[in-house]
Amino acid sequence: MDFQMIHPADQLVLIMQRIYEYGLTTTSGGNLSILDENGDIWITPSGIDKGALRNADMIQVKPDGQIIGIHKPSVELPFHSKIYKMRPDIKAVLHAHPPNLVAFSLARVIPETHLLPNVPRLCGEISMAAYAVPGSDLLGEYNAREFEKGHNVVMMENHGCVIGADDLFSAFRIFETLDTSAQLQIDAVKIGKPRVLSDEEIKMREQSHPVLDEFIHKTVSSQERAIRRDMCRYIHRSYEQRLFTSTQGTFSHRLDENSFVITPYNKDRKLMEPGDMVTIKKGMCEMGKRPSRSVLLHEAIYKAHPEINCILIALPPAIMAFAVTDAEFDSRTIPESYINLRDVKKVPFLYGTTNIADTVKLLGKKTPVLIMENECVLVTGHSLHAAFDRLEVLEYSAKALISVRDIGPLVPISQEEIAEIDKAFKLN
Repeated sequence: MDFQMIHPADQLVLIMQRIYEYGLTTTSGGNLSILDENGDIWITPSGIDKGALRNADMIQVKPDGQIIGIHKPSVELPFHSKIYKMRPDIKAVLHAHPPNLVAFSLARVIPETHLLPNVPRLCGEISMAAYAVPGSDLLGEYNAREFEKGHNVVMMENHGCVIGADDLFSAFRIFETLDTSAQLQIDAVKIGKPRVLSDEEIKMREQSHPVLDEFIHKTVSSQERAIRRDMCRYIHRSYEQRLFTSTQGTFSHRLDENSFVITPYNKDRKLMEPGDMVTIKKGMCEMGKRPSRSVLLHEAIYKAHPEINCILIALPPAIMAFAVTDAEFDSRTIPESYINLRDVKKVPFLYGTTNIADTVKLLGKKTPVLIMENECVLVTGHSLHAAFDRLEVLEYSAKALISVRDIGPLVPISQEEIAEIDKAFKLN
């Protein structure tokens, strides 16, 4: 989908729908706007159900202040207008009250962005705007003042956050990333001390994308079409369950001993289509496409492990809390967790990039999952279904391990009970 070719009113509907369905705003909360090429502001209406918006509900505000539409514009129009005047480079503004970010605004604490390498790149330096009455000129002044300093993300005391970007999808992507990172931080402090990445470590992670020779993909077999279709189905589920974000999360699937299909780099996971997938054959990339940054690791795993047919890389908040702290993940919680996850190992930051061969050696039937410090989790399986199920079990188990700390000490399944499970399910 070419988002820029969509009418501003339709863009507002699409993004607000995603924010609402994702649980990041309420029926009455939040507002979005777009500044178009004519200087008109298109903004969401005031007091209209955010879960049932239509393009006809959107309001057009002309440069002279004329309002065109069947509803009143959002009460926050003053701060949207002031931001556009202060920052001519900003063409879209997003404001919402997701619980994770509201928690930080209540404590008047700026979220830590250096737990994952992509967050500071997207969000930049975050500031905090002073509290003022919603819809007031004073609130507009406070927010615009922070944007004037060069910030694109502003936390609002006791109110939520506001984000400015050069288009609405970019603003949403920043918002979604920041909210996920905030949830990660909230979970991480419950189980340990979060490890903060240095600017140098982040710079190392942002090194150039792998460059592969290209081939012309002339014929797509029925088998590959089915794989691409099924990958998209599971990618959409991963996004809906917040195991992926719009541009973070990778699936790959083996085609044969020399080729596999992998998700593209930096494309919207919610709207992923079979034609977006990238085929890798004998170390070469399908012409005109850009595969996931982790493509070389996937290739090495498939070469070394013929039993693995699917690989997932994801950043679900609960299990990532174990990735950014020294807390140990223990799969001996319930039988299903142990059977699916076995011995989950953690590797140092960038290990999967700088030590691909050693990373591959760690994987096997007893170790189908790796936690990569401050990066992601890597999950393998003999099929798409098996790998996705394993990812779900991993995140659900992590949630339980975090929650149990509020109840009492964890009592894991004993070694004798583990031996019984191994025997019953032939795990050895």
